[in-house]
Amino acid sequence: MQSQIQNAFRALADPTRRDIVQLLAIQDMTIAQLTERFDMTRAAVKKHLTVLSDGGLITVEPRGRERINRLEPKGMAPVLDWLSFFDQFWDERLNNLKEAIERKDT
Repeated sequence: MQSQIQNAFRALADPTRRDIVQLLAIQDMTIAQLTERFDMTRAAVKKHLTVLSDGGLITVEPRGRERINRLEPKGMAPVLDWLSFFDQFWDERLNNLKEAIERKDT
């Protein structure tokens, strides 16, 4: 589980990869289609896609000579699970603050 989280955060650490994830959230794309959107070589885009795939954030489907890149929403689960701890942490802290303010007002 720890390596899944590590790989997902590593994949999301780069702004280009985050942009790729956003593009793939809209539609599946080939490497060529993604390369058109960035000022980098096809090889560079491929490296980014490999990191995203290793992070479990995308899947790649061979279709003839093309490889279709697709967002894998389940890949975000380890990240969201990790972040949900902090949602709970702050909810608890804010509730405690609210109760303290209400006690002071009464």
